[in-house]
Amino acid sequence: MKKLITALLLTSSMAANANNAEFTQKQLQQVNEVRTSALNSDLSYKLLESLTTEVGPRLPGTENDKKAVAWAKAKFNELGFDKVWLEEATFPEWRRYSESGKILTPSEQPLHLTALGNSISTPKDGITAPVVLFETLDELIAAPANSLKGKIAYINYRMNRDIDGNGYGPAVKARGTGAIEASKKGAVAYMMRSVSTGHHRFAHTGGSYYKEGVTKIPNVTIANPDADQIARLIALDKDVSVNINVQTESLGEGTGYNVIGQFNGTENPEQYVLIGGHLDSWDLGTGALDDGAGVALTMAAAKHISDVKRPKRSIRVVLFAAEELGLWGAKAYFAEHKNELSNIVAAAESDFGADVVYAFESNVSAESLPVVRAIAKELSPLNIEHIGKNQANGGPDLIPLKAATSAPIFELAQDGTDYFDYHHTADDTLDKVTPAKLRQNTAAYAVFALMAADAKTTIKPKAQNK
Repeated sequence: MKKLITALLLTSSMAANANNAEFTQKQLQQVNEVRTSALNSDLSYKLLESLTTEVGPRLPGTENDKKAVAWAKAKFNELGFDKVWLEEATFPEWRRYSESGKILTPSEQPLHLTALGNSISTPKDGITAPVVLFETLDELIAAPANSLKGKIAYINYRMNRDIDGNGYGPAVKARGTGAIEASKKGAVAYMMRSVSTGHHRFAHTGGSYYKEGVTKIPNVTIANPDADQIARLIALDKDVSVNINVQTESLGEGTGYNVIGQFNGTENPEQYVLIGGHLDSWDLGTGALDDGAGVALTMAAAKHISDVKRPKRSIRVVLFAAEELGLWGAKAYFAEHKNELSNIVAAAESDFGADVVYAFESNVSAESLPVVRAIAKELSPLNIEHIGKNQANGGPDLIPLKAATSAPIFELAQDGTDYFDYHHTADDTLDKVTPAKLRQNTAAYAVFALMAADAKTTIKPKAQNK
């Protein structure tokens, strides 16, 4: 038994030494200094407050979107980044002008709604029609041909609440393609319950799409309490008719900019850790959670690192353009850098609000896992658990990167239990952000980015594992 215990202790010690071999004691002291600095700084909150107060909502292509680009460039320079530059991204520009709605029968009641992104307008007086309820997108798809002629198709799918936001994906399918399927059945408009877990009376917007050859129809969501009201009326066998009125416009191709700041590495500056978020937001709130927080905390994390040391590899913060309209900035960035994607040694995006980071996950080669474990150990004082499955998906703006090549992707998973109460609504405002939680996020990104950039071994993607 003593021999077994001794062997286990020896194995454990060897594993710990293997992890620590990636970093000297001095480097780990610097990691601690960066972590402590971030936890005691209000820099990320000040940046977020500035963006959401001085600029506000940032729908791609609007004047505020342009102001946000100028804001980000100026802040990067104020923070002392070595390089600051813009890269162009084009996207389908769209505007929301006005929107209103009401239940007409069996009694007149206000209906709180919002147009989905890319929706066409209704006539000036709106559209009045009876409502046909479906619980899921699949039920709508299964409806008989022409069964919705002259009617409004309504999907009442309820999104579930969970720490990792796993209910969002299934709900988004109805948001993205519901108008196409409703139009195929003859509907004059499409309406759905908000993709939201909130109980407030704010409707949730988001991206939606049309299909060539299928007639475009107006496309709206309604606030969850209003969705419940319509569902109750239909359950009582009432004939429910509504009027929806949205005035919008598609403006053709618009131009925006990814804003990029970099602290150069001391030994391999061409290699870099990519962190960031998306600079644009929907127009209903001020984009504090989505994604002002991601913008602010990654900018601040890089600054905290530079105040302590310059790591071997560069730290690059990318603020992506036009994410909300379809990842257009991300597509442009990874297309522009397609011949040098192998220089990305680690990539992580913050785009899930501002609640605490509770878990850390990688998607890298097996030979890079000692670095991952070493990073996880330094994240543990922040109450961040290492998942250890090595199956990280990363943020939405990293999707084009994953499509282009295998890449070392990381995920600093935030608590999303309440995120979809506010996401894409008028309630996405600065008061929903807790400064202490934002500091914890900033510290987590600072620790991760510093260690990934300063490790003895260059982190590799799975495809390069041999």
